[in-house]
Amino acid sequence: MSKTLVKNKEKKILLNTEPIVQYRDVTKSFGDVQILKGINLDIHPGEKVAVIGPSGSGKTTIIRLLMTLEEPTSGDILVNGKNLWKMDKGGTQVRANEKHLREVRGDIGMVFQHFNLFPHMTILENCMSAPVHVKKENKEEVRERSIKMLDRVGLGNKLDFYPSQLSGGQKQRVAMARALVMRPKIMLFDEVTSALDPELVGEVLEVIRDIAINDEMAMVLVTHEMDFALDVADKVLFLDQGVIAEQGTASEVLEHSENERVQSFLKRFRRV
Repeated sequence: MSKTLVKNKEKKILLNTEPIVQYRDVTKSFGDVQILKGINLDIHPGEKVAVIGPSGSGKTTIIRLLMTLEEPTSGDILVNGKNLWKMDKGGTQVRANEKHLREVRGDIGMVFQHFNLFPHMTILENCMSAPVHVKKENKEEVRERSIKMLDRVGLGNKLDFYPSQLSGGQKQRVAMARALVMRPKIMLFDEVTSALDPELVGEVLEVIRDIAINDEMAMVLVTHEMDFALDVADKVLFLDQGVIAEQGTASEVLEHSENERVQSFLKRFRRV
């Protein structure tokens, strides 16, 4: 298998000829409105991908399809070479059942805009819940891993706090720790700072930056933080009206794009 080494900030990312995620002619419609129009995309192991674009361009839909929160209207999504939304039955490709979806998406974690923490559980219990009850992992091992992750995001001294006792930034850091405890190979971030007060954005971005630099997982970040995308992303996708209008390295798209739509979009966030 041929391999390419790409320098990413302080480390090297290995791009294999077999991506960990593949979108093939993926479309998504809600009623008569087509949100995605034939998306083709490869995401490689360890690659950090930022997805930018105007509201309604389909950014969040791309990752919701991968997390199986929405189903494609047509096309295929492959994870580790396995079709996410289709399965073989008697030699015929049929719609995937829930068991197949759970198995294929098992390596995927997601952090949402609005935290989605269980309010009746402590933050430690929030982190432990899925590995113990869904994956049936050893409770003590999960507890140890959860404490380590909460400490990593700066909340090791608040294990017994409930979500209502935390700031928005702290809740978002709990959500990240909870996702990391599942040991995903692909992490999805859906505009995780958009619901935060401006003074809390930096603390959350710093945690994501740490993950991007020190963890080997692939990451897909839907974001409007352009300087942050320039700093951490290997690849940037610009979505416009349901298509990938431009993609390239962070520098190519965010600093040197000649696409008028990209330039117009970026002027809303930063000087270009």
